[in-house]
Amino acid sequence: MSTTIDRPRTDAPAPAAPRKLKLQKPKKTVTDWVILVVAVLIGVGIAFPFLLILLNSFKSPADYNSGGPLQLPTSFYTDGIVNFWNRVNFPEKLWNSIFISGVVSILAVIISVLNAYALGIGRVKARTWIIVLFLLANMLPQESLLYPLYFMFKQVGLYDNVWSVIIIFTVIQSAFGTYLLSSVYGTFPKEVLEAASLDGAGRWRILWRVVVPISRPTLSVLLIFFFIWTWNEFLIPLTFLVSNDNQTVPVAISALQGDRLMDVTTTSASALLGLIPTLVFFLIFQRTLTRGITAGAVK
Repeated sequence: MSTTIDRPRTDAPAPAAPRKLKLQKPKKTVTDWVILVVAVLIGVGIAFPFLLILLNSFKSPADYNSGGPLQLPTSFYTDGIVNFWNRVNFPEKLWNSIFISGVVSILAVIISVLNAYALGIGRVKARTWIIVLFLLANMLPQESLLYPLYFMFKQVGLYDNVWSVIIIFTVIQSAFGTYLLSSVYGTFPKEVLEAASLDGAGRWRILWRVVVPISRPTLSVLLIFFFIWTWNEFLIPLTFLVSNDNQTVPVAISALQGDRLMDVTTTSASALLGLIPTLVFFLIFQRTLTRGITAGAVK
């Protein structure tokens, strides 16, 4: 008796390849197009002053007088930038602004972290009233602070010194930073803190090894905002930095606005030189700013 073994058929049809699903893009509605047009118009409106400054910075006074602010320059004119650069000693003013803004932003972030750690996580007594006090201190107009601060820094010998402006803005910026971080640290996961405490970490170690690394995106945003806000400040530096050697870029620009030798093109050049450092700073830290803002959007 013979047995036969059935062999698998080799002429069986091959399994069909899986089809790729084509995702159809949602069609834009009329509302989407209206929002897009409005966003473009807003962007053009925001960029228009900068483009106008850029256009008139490289225009000669003769071109400006003959064609106005919107006409393209007939030649590449750089005397306005050179005149302003030499007249105010711009590198010195640039260093003063960078030094003041950089020190203020770093010190304000550190003080804000320490205050918010005590208020948001430490849960000190009368926490709500202390946070309200910080908020009210940040809302005070600078004009009301001028005379008391002037008298105080005159007494301690810090008037017409960059450290007087650094101290003032460190307190002002850290008041806002404390208010913001206190609400952030108030919702900090208790499980993380308890796990670190069980591992033998003290309060100081929990702060710098757990809390600060997790909240680093928020701290980066505060650092960038503090730098830009301090850079653009005018009234307090104008009042407390009377010497030419201590002035910042905004004060140097305003000091020449009423000068009869200043033409429109030189004024535009001064505004351009004052704007470029903050623009470069923003472009460098743009990704950091975006990550910090969107850090809480996705878990």
